[in-house]
Amino acid sequence: MNALRASVVQTDIRWEDKAANLCRLRETLESLRGTTDLAVMPETFSTGFSMDARALAETTAGETIATLRRWSAELGMALAGSFIACDHTEATTCRNRAFFLTPGGEAHFRDKHHLFRMGGEDGHFTPGNDRSVIRYQGWNIRLLVCYDLRFPVWSRNAGNECDLLVYVANWPASRRRVWDTLLQARAIENQYHVCAANRVGTDGNGVSHNGGSAIYSPKGGLMDAVPDDREGTATALLEKDALENFRQKFPVWRDADDFTLSCTTDYTDWHR
Repeated sequence: MNALRASVVQTDIRWEDKAANLCRLRETLESLRGTTDLAVMPETFSTGFSMDARALAETTAGETIATLRRWSAELGMALAGSFIACDHTEATTCRNRAFFLTPGGEAHFRDKHHLFRMGGEDGHFTPGNDRSVIRYQGWNIRLLVCYDLRFPVWSRNAGNECDLLVYVANWPASRRRVWDTLLQARAIENQYHVCAANRVGTDGNGVSHNGGSAIYSPKGGLMDAVPDDREGTATALLEKDALENFRQKFPVWRDADDFTLSCTTDYTDWHR
C-alpha cells in the first residue's frame, strides 16, 4: 500500500503581517510533526489576499520560502501554499505563486493561472501557465490556486496523470456553497483525491471567510474537514492502491473527450 498522510491547515491570516503569520504557522506545524507527510496552507498564507503586491512580493530565495524550506526538512513534511512573489528583488511583475516544498529539499512553484478580476487581481499580478505534475512519495500531485477551481478544464486529469489535486485558497464565505460543490465535483469527474485549504476570519478588505478546508476521496466522499469558522487542521490517509483499483473497476477516464484549449492573451497554448 502506497499511502500518503495529507493535512489541511485552516488559519485566520493576519493582514500583511508576514512575521506574525509565520510565527503562528510554526506552532500549527509543530502539532502535526510525525503525523503527516503533507501540510497544505491557504492561498497567500503570509499576507492575506492583498493587492499591495509590489510592497509585499518576495523572490523564491526570500525569507518566507527559505524559512519554510528549513521547516519542511526539520519537521519531515512537505509544505504547500501560495505567497506573493516576484522573480527579482526590483521586479515590477508580481505573481500569486503556489509552492510545494519537500523535506528532501525539492522546491516546486506554480503561478496562479486564473486571476480573480472581480477582486482586481488581474491588475496587480501576472498569470502563470504551468500545470505540470509534482512527484512526491510515489504520488502525482497537481497544485492550483483558488479561482482556478471554477475552471474544470484547468483541473482536467487526462489519462490519470494526477492522483491528488491540491487547492490553496482565500475563498469568501458569501460563495461557500460554490467552494464545497466544486471541490466535490473535481474529485468525482477526475477520479483523484482533492485536498483543499481555505482561510477563516475577515481580511483587510472586509471580506469574510468561514473555511471549508477539506479532503475528498475520488468518489467525492468527505474524508475529513476542519470545522467552520475555526483555525485548525484535518488529516486523512490517502491510499494509492485503493485509488488505482477504483480506476480499474470504474474506468470513466477511458471515455474522456479530447480537445484543444486556446488561451487568451498573455497565455501560451496548451494542448491536451
